[in-house]
Amino acid sequence: MTAYLKLDHVDKHFDRAGTRAEVLKGISLTIAKGEYVSIIGHSGCGKSTLLNLIAGLTPVSAGAVLLENREVNAPGPERAVVFQNHSLLPWLTVYENVNLAVSKVFSSSKSRAERHEWVMANLDLVQMAHAKDKRPAEISGGMKQRVGIARALSMEPKILLLDEPFGALDALTRAHLQDAVMDIHARLGNTMVMITHDVDEAVLLSDRIVMMTNGPAAKIGEILDVPIEKPRNRIELASDRTYLKCREAVLKFLYERHRFVEAAE
Repeated sequence: MTAYLKLDHVDKHFDRAGTRAEVLKGISLTIAKGEYVSIIGHSGCGKSTLLNLIAGLTPVSAGAVLLENREVNAPGPERAVVFQNHSLLPWLTVYENVNLAVSKVFSSSKSRAERHEWVMANLDLVQMAHAKDKRPAEISGGMKQRVGIARALSMEPKILLLDEPFGALDALTRAHLQDAVMDIHARLGNTMVMITHDVDEAVLLSDRIVMMTNGPAAKIGEILDVPIEKPRNRIELASDRTYLKCREAVLKFLYERHRFVEAAE
């Protein structure tokens, strides 16, 4: 596999009041361009910390994060993050929230008219152009997440990082937004890395699933390929043998890890 994003023997620890907390240890992972990778594991295994390292929001303690062979050591628009909380600015409209990112990244390379067209193109992509003049308080949780995704995509990131982006949504809204993300990935071919607790979500969306061991000093326990053709239909997958086999493999890993923790307590 050609390395587009590479985590090379990454460690992460935090020092507080003379005590060192080892969060991640020896993380090595290669992700190809255009790949959709999910990271799954029990609470406290360092999934979000790992995403923050890739985003450049947190420095590594050892090792390196490389994007196209360049070290990641600070935040940048080539690595856009969508959080579980949409993080929209409540005093701005939907249009203004996306335009803020577009103006930040493209102020010197796109004219005002081009920036306007680009904002609307990204709102169209997530089916939110009709709500461009509404403020966050006037739209639903699922719609807010769509706007958050549009804002992230509007920066034309090399990698889209998703930190449990559907976790706060009801089941039906979650399913619709999963389908929207599948469609965006198919159309744009972005490289996506997603943190999730949801096994079905991971199998539905991913090319590979990275399963983390429990912390402290969490490691990559297993990596599962999901050899299911895309586009994927969630109804058809409900009885698909490969889907069920992948789902079983992830559940077995998580169950065995959970049982290990209980036995140690």
